[in-house]
Amino acid sequence: MSQMPQPPQPTALSRCPSCEEPLESGDRFCGACGYDLSAVPPRPGDSPTLTLNGALAAAPPTPAESASVDWPLAPETSSSGTPAPVHLATDLQGTDSGGIPLPPVPGRPPVSEAPAAGSPVSPATGVRFDRSAGGEPDEYPLQAPAPRPAQASTPPAGTKVCVACRAGRVDHDGYCENCGHAQPRERDHMEDEVGPLAAVTDRGLRHHRNEDAYAISHTTLPNHTPALVAIVCDGVSSATRPDEASLAASRAAGDSLMAALPQGTHPQQAMHEAILAASHAVNALADEPAGAREHAPHQNSPACTLVGSIVTPTLLVVGWVGDSRAYWVPLDRSTAPARLTEDDSWAAQMVAAGLMNEAEAYADERAHAITGWLGADAYELEPHTASFKPDRPGVVVVCTDGLWNYAEAADEMAEVLPPDAAARPLHAARVLVGHALDGGGHDNVTVAVVPFPAPSQGAGSA
Repeated sequence: MSQMPQPPQPTALSRCPSCEEPLESGDRFCGACGYDLSAVPPRPGDSPTLTLNGALAAAPPTPAESASVDWPLAPETSSSGTPAPVHLATDLQGTDSGGIPLPPVPGRPPVSEAPAAGSPVSPATGVRFDRSAGGEPDEYPLQAPAPRPAQASTPPAGTKVCVACRAGRVDHDGYCENCGHAQPRERDHMEDEVGPLAAVTDRGLRHHRNEDAYAISHTTLPNHTPALVAIVCDGVSSATRPDEASLAASRAAGDSLMAALPQGTHPQQAMHEAILAASHAVNALADEPAGAREHAPHQNSPACTLVGSIVTPTLLVVGWVGDSRAYWVPLDRSTAPARLTEDDSWAAQMVAAGLMNEAEAYADERAHAITGWLGADAYELEPHTASFKPDRPGVVVVCTDGLWNYAEAADEMAEVLPPDAAARPLHAARVLVGHALDGGGHDNVTVAVVPFPAPSQGAGSA
């Protein structure tokens, strides 16, 4: 309820709180400065506080409040008068509302093993750190994610499940409907094993997307012998939509070879025609609505490089445009490996012209400027093809510069390639991609591993 104002009451102070002038009993105002002594609040009652973990704790509860609580007694001082040690909250084992001790926190030492009082202790980990020396906890652990609810239903078979929460369904936009986590794009990392050959592509560690693509397959020639096909493409990053260019080129070249080889077309001629088909597919991407170029007149058309191989029981054919490469590594490592392609690049031109040696040319910042590619902006398409008849078994490594930058020479590639690559092509491709990522992963990485000669189990159309 409301209270009426009360008249000033005499004070029992001995000195004025304002000017320290001595006072007499019954004074209501200071005779020196006129301070209103009735405005001085009365002295509070004696309610001592206890220090708990460096902060002031609330005053002890009144008897009525504490009648039903079993409060721990404050420790007594020792006979020497030294105050008893102050316990931190993390040093005490708590109990639940029924008085049952709580289970220990994972990663925190039990109370009996808690370190001696001194430096503060991290409440989250129980790890002591020295604040006086400017220290803080080495890490601030994040709270573990909440466990999946027991009643959560298992998504139907075939439903794409979130990689983060492992519970939510991924919608058509690529986001989890449960936690909202964006899902990795499909092309960030892809692996395929088709019969006796395999391929792996990875976005790498520096690029925001994967602009490489591949196509692998196997078929049967008219004489019923097997043929293995591998196409690897690398989108030109300085052009628009390089990821679309590499994908279109790899698919077009692969489809062309799979159509031509069973009909009896010579593999080298089939490879030439496949490169032309890939070029047409990339050129088609440059077809834009009228006026589109007016808004981006300096934007290059989609472009990519291409390298491919065809392996039969007796013949090895390679074809390329750009600086993606094919290597030959014999199973007998006592014999020399070889690079089967020559780059369409500034560095290769300098070496071919005798103006620089290979080490000097590839150390130049212009080394990877390509002089040949697939795309509407290409100066003139010059497909390169070559045929080889190896006299011993081996493996063909078809790759983008995201790999060979870390194993440029043929002997370096052979050293990285596992000895059982012909028998385990997918494992070998993974090892090669891992080598590039371990080296820094500055570019997208794509590699196909193809054994020679084509084994009989490679027969059949894929």
